[in-house]
Amino acid sequence: MRLRLPQERPARPPAGYKIAYPVLDRDGTRAGFTGVSLGGGSPYGVLDDARCVYGRRHACPARRCDCGFHCLHTLSEARGLICVGAHRRAVVLEVSVLGAYIRYERGMRYARQRVRTVRVGPCAACGRPATRLADAGWGRPGWWALAADCGGCAPGRTSVTFADFGRLAGEPLTIVTEPGENRPGAPGGIGDLMAEAALLQARLDWFQGQLARLTGDSGPTAAS
Repeated sequence: MRLRLPQERPARPPAGYKIAYPVLDRDGTRAGFTGVSLGGGSPYGVLDDARCVYGRRHACPARRCDCGFHCLHTLSEARGLICVGAHRRAVVLEVSVLGAYIRYERGMRYARQRVRTVRVGPCAACGRPATRLADAGWGRPGWWALAADCGGCAPGRTSVTFADFGRLAGEPLTIVTEPGENRPGAPGGIGDLMAEAALLQARLDWFQGQLARLTGDSGPTAAS
């Protein structure tokens, strides 16, 4: 007896969430995304079909293979993946699951997808709200990987505005920026800056005192 999976016939395509890196081709004429794990070496478009990463000619998603696009059921689970150090600069995608799919407890594996919304976090360098996507410092053959940038932390690097990225993607795409925050290791607010300034001044006073002791200069004295 052959076991068959239960079939679903939803009235509208299911929605899912995943993380990925925005990418821009070397010539600056196309934009897309690349995954963070399986299949990460093959960038995909806003509307695209899955291809077996092992080079097999079966249709995705094959039951005896782990090929196909992958997504999670909830936004919170996808956001949780960004806590992993290697994925801190990834964006969160909201996708429509198209074609055949296999449902799992936490997500789906499927044949075709359309990226609907891109959620871009704050600038990784300073924590301020992002205003563009800039060269992340790595990439794939023929593609620059991009990351959120506030507009001032990546001078001179390849960058695109959100509007230009959507235009180069070639399909309708909504880009949402997440509020700025003080990420671990990022500069803080005005209170933190004032505290750092006070600490630097205290250190400067100490060094001046040590210099005066070594040189025998006790500083200006009152005239007698």
